[in-house]
Amino acid sequence: MLLRHLSRALRLVWSTARTWTTAWIALLVAQGLLPVATVYLSKSLVDSLTAAVGARGDWPAVRPTLILAGLMVGVMVLAEVLQAATEWVRTAQSELVQDHISALIHAKSAAVDLAFYETPEYHDHLYQARDEAGTRPLALVESLGSLLQNGITLVAMAGVLLPYAGWLPLALLASTLPALAVVARHTLRSHQWSRRTTADRRRGWYYDWVLTGSENAAELRLFGLGAHFAGEYQALRRRLRAESLRLIRDRGVATLGAGIVALLISGAALAWMVWRALLGLVTLGDLALFYQAFSRGQGLMRGLLMDVGHIYGNSLFLGNLFEFLGLESRVTDPPDPRPAPAALASGIRFRDVTFRYPGGERTALQGFDLLVPAGQTVAIVGANGAGKTTLVKLLCRFYDPEQGRVELDGVDIRDLALDELRRLVTVLFQQPVQYQATAAENIALGDLAAADRADVEAAARGAGAHELIARLPRGYDTQLGKWFADGSELSGGEWQRVALARAFLRQAPIIMLDEPTSFMDSWAEADWFDRLRRLAAGRTAIIITHRFTIAMRADVIHVMDAGRIVESGSHAELLERDGLYAQSWAAQMRAAPELWA
Repeated sequence: MLLRHLSRALRLVWSTARTWTTAWIALLVAQGLLPVATVYLSKSLVDSLTAAVGARGDWPAVRPTLILAGLMVGVMVLAEVLQAATEWVRTAQSELVQDHISALIHAKSAAVDLAFYETPEYHDHLYQARDEAGTRPLALVESLGSLLQNGITLVAMAGVLLPYAGWLPLALLASTLPALAVVARHTLRSHQWSRRTTADRRRGWYYDWVLTGSENAAELRLFGLGAHFAGEYQALRRRLRAESLRLIRDRGVATLGAGIVALLISGAALAWMVWRALLGLVTLGDLALFYQAFSRGQGLMRGLLMDVGHIYGNSLFLGNLFEFLGLESRVTDPPDPRPAPAALASGIRFRDVTFRYPGGERTALQGFDLLVPAGQTVAIVGANGAGKTTLVKLLCRFYDPEQGRVELDGVDIRDLALDELRRLVTVLFQQPVQYQATAAENIALGDLAAADRADVEAAARGAGAHELIARLPRGYDTQLGKWFADGSELSGGEWQRVALARAFLRQAPIIMLDEPTSFMDSWAEADWFDRLRRLAAGRTAIIITHRFTIAMRADVIHVMDAGRIVESGSHAELLERDGLYAQSWAAQMRAAPELWA
């Protein structure tokens, strides 16, 4: 598993930044060889300096010392140059890889089924992927680069030590084995803790959003909830902080023990070398070379083990990213899509549809049947939870029914390509999206491929949004919302008109409007519906509404209850039947005078 994640991460980095990665590897190899050159130059410099002192500063003896010192300075300067070049290359590589991974996450988030958004597991996956995506792949590559550089240096250092005694490289290895055990054990513990606390850390993010987001500011103050949510956040953070510090403490204790073992072994090796120097078996230069090579070798071994630990840990965390990218949608294009109709001839048909939302126990639709003839304006009314909005989601094929089928002109929509199907439909959703962009851009998002300023203004006029946009400081070029500078905030009804214009911009044969006048006042409803009838001429419109004053103007009204159609007809016909619609109408009419009293 780890090797698969490692291999995939390397392929990802290589495919994204091949040139920069090649340059980076070359620089790492060069940097890996420089310490060996420094060690050899140190030995030669010490021996040369000893000879020069013995010759009492005679020029022929001093000259090699100065040359060696100059070479040492040159190597140090070269090391600094290579380090600066590596930092520049790493930054370029990092930016490319981060942008590429963000693009992958964004593409996956925009493509997965809507069903994923209704499960906590999806949000855990997304949190883990997004939380680690910007750093883990690059940290993995950086650890691999460090492993390569340190490995080259270590092999060279082992070669330096080998002539003194064959057991010295083995002692070097033995001094770092306890550290390897510490790294492996505590990296795994850290990863397990991170996965186990994902939901808690996500809840902490939620509390932070509640406390700082403008959406909640008014209610937070009205009900005095600031202290409550701040307390919940701090309690959660205290628990997570205590667990994190406990992990770090345990790791620190284990690392201290491993460090003591390493010091004992290195002390014994150094004592052996000093004893040999006292016997005259090695020179002072040899002793200096040995000390540098062994101490650097130990540092390199610790670095290698840390690199291995980081590679191990980053590979574990990369599993989160690749698990998210591996999510597979169930709502997909058919193998051999049928051509989508340019316009509806017979209409839309829900045929014996049964559907429940993923993870839900309640059936949203049960044996549901409905025919919407082409070219008609149909109203769907019913209590909350009757299943009205579900019709929008099924017709757009955000979900597929458990049984039954949704048809356009007799063709099951599952036989159409998703993009082609969705191009046939324009929708105003129950909660319009408030895009933090200009008024023109907000509307143009309804049809990016075809929209120009004239089309945008025509859609705004049709939705009754032109007048309010004209009153804004810069008209259609006014930034909407308060996220960015010079933005103008709109009321709920005004945002709804902008969203209606966005829906109207798309010249689709099917119009679906979910509570289109929920934020509008009663004076605006009649004018708005007259506009809709003109815009919907020749198209099929489905209006989902609680307001019977809107429903009564439709060609046909369908009443939903408990996931079924229980009544259908015109406004007058339904009143004559004295059924559910007539009872609800009477209740609304009785309530109207009281509301205005």
